[in-house]
Amino acid sequence: MAGLNTLSFTDSTFDQEVLRSEVPVLVDFWAEWCGPCRQMAPTIDVVASEYAGKIKVGKLDVDSNGSTAMRYNIRGIPTLLLFKGGKVVEQRVGAVGKSEVLKMIEGHVPAQPILVGGMSSQPGVAVQPGPAGPKPATPVPGEPVRKLG
Repeated sequence: MAGLNTLSFTDSTFDQEVLRSEVPVLVDFWAEWCGPCRQMAPTIDVVASEYAGKIKVGKLDVDSNGSTAMRYNIRGIPTLLLFKGGKVVEQRVGAVGKSEVLKMIEGHVPAQPILVGGMSSQPGVAVQPGPAGPKPATPVPGEPVRKLG
């Protein structure tokens, strides 16, 4: 029940994947039987895709991974916890919309776009390699603008 960019966390992988992560991590504590959790799944998957490369987004099934759920006093689901530097920095309990999830994340993502394979993770920004590495493409006055791709 996870999208392409949505990770699955377990009790055994949680410390390495979440607490020791170099980037912020949004964890959705959920269960298969939970209607509001299933209702939020598409939102979590969209956020995971939109923020791929900037943060990790994943799910932890509380029925199969009770130790981690108990460790963070998860008493109601869905619960979203945002971790940064191994600590919880944001929390939401109950089904919330995409705008609320984005509010959780906004102050904790890198301000600069992250370049992956010469491509900008920021929509609408073209990148061209140069002597000092990739940089945003800028038009040269008097020269025609070429379309990429």
